[in-house]
Amino acid sequence: MASASYTEDLTCSICLTIFTDPVILQCGHSFCRECITLSLSSLPECPQCRAAVAKEGKCLVTSHILKSLAEKEAEKLRRKHGDEEVDDWLCPEHEEKLKLFCVTDQQLACIICRDGERHEGHKFKPIKEAAASVRRELETFVEQVSDDICAVESLANKQREEITKTKEKSKQLMTQICRQFVEMHQFLRQREDEIKKDLKDKEEEAMEKMSETLNAMETALSENRELEGKVTSVLKITDYERFLKSWTEENSMMTEKHCLRPRGGNLQVVNPPLSLGPHESHLQFFMWKEMLQVIQPRAEELSLKSDSKNITVSEDGRNLMYSPNIVQYQHYNTLFGSSSCHYCGNSRVKQSYTEDTLVRYASAFSTNQFTSGQHYWEIEVGKRDYWKVGVKDYFLCYKEPKYVTSSQDAELTFTGTPQKIGIYLDCMSEELSFYDAENMTHIYTMRGGSLSVPVEAYFEYKFSKGADHNPLRVCLF
Repeated sequence: MASASYTEDLTCSICLTIFTDPVILQCGHSFCRECITLSLSSLPECPQCRAAVAKEGKCLVTSHILKSLAEKEAEKLRRKHGDEEVDDWLCPEHEEKLKLFCVTDQQLACIICRDGERHEGHKFKPIKEAAASVRRELETFVEQVSDDICAVESLANKQREEITKTKEKSKQLMTQICRQFVEMHQFLRQREDEIKKDLKDKEEEAMEKMSETLNAMETALSENRELEGKVTSVLKITDYERFLKSWTEENSMMTEKHCLRPRGGNLQVVNPPLSLGPHESHLQFFMWKEMLQVIQPRAEELSLKSDSKNITVSEDGRNLMYSPNIVQYQHYNTLFGSSSCHYCGNSRVKQSYTEDTLVRYASAFSTNQFTSGQHYWEIEVGKRDYWKVGVKDYFLCYKEPKYVTSSQDAELTFTGTPQKIGIYLDCMSEELSFYDAENMTHIYTMRGGSLSVPVEAYFEYKFSKGADHNPLRVCLF
């Protein structure tokens, strides 16, 4: 208890720890030199009793007695804490020294604990041996963690590089998109100016013709009104002699027939046609057709090939046509009991022909091979009830009424029944996308495949009986 009392008496009321270089104020209270110096610099009074401290009182004198007692008390506390640490190495249950390590429970144990029921059947090791084993495991773990850190750092660096590459590619694509739209805008603005100029020229030409006709009409109108006035004034004369003399004097330069001839019959309203041809009704369509000639890159101009014996490829390589395979067979007329005539010896064998209906599916490939870059082509599948388009092993399949892909069995759902399929192949990212080429609606994209270059465009479809009048066709622009 005395030790506890000493500790309390030897504690600084400012920092609440045992005095360090204690000093005494004039009021009798003691503090650490550093604590009271800092306190007096802001407020010149005792922190404990609030007694004023004069300036001359700020010259603090060390209390050697308190300093000696504080140092002794601090040493006692250090020894006490050291004994507590030693006590930590004793078994809290049996107060025996912990000399063993229970491998099963992963905890320290004493000899009595080892023989107790709670540790029955457990595996024990001496502390030194267990520590060495755990140390080896931790060292191995540290090595593994170090290797893992290096591997993760390498992956993180690669990921940072990919992030940088993606940002750069996005920037490049943004520039490319802006440039291509600028080119299209320039083309459209140029064609707009040309068509407007054509319209303006035609308007001026029509206005010139109509203005000339209008001037002629106004001249004739003025002359007719003048003549009307003269004739009216002559008609007012009642005397015969004066009437004839006045009329002949006024019109001595022109014959009577010329003066009285109607002028309106020689004039017609001019209405020259102001037409821009197809640009008047189909402007957007014609602009689209014109843009197809300047747009780059354009759709691939595929040429087809097929090893199927009943498939014919058109001369331009765009169409696959089915040619029925005609099979000839013979049969005997057994009505008379023999294969030849008894009198003339002629054969009674009949020749018949029929269409081979066994082969109904055929496939074809493009002669074009793709090894890198991006490519796009369109196939007109029409209203067939079965077809496959894409590349070998990666395709979109239609089997009425379902659409599926080679990578999944689940049915694709989208509106409409496309009659033209657009295929986009990106060899770099190994993506194959399908579109409704009529309105460029996205249908499906296949990713993550292992496309082995070079690849060829692939087609498969089923033929109906008889000649095919609606062949599969590669679309060109």
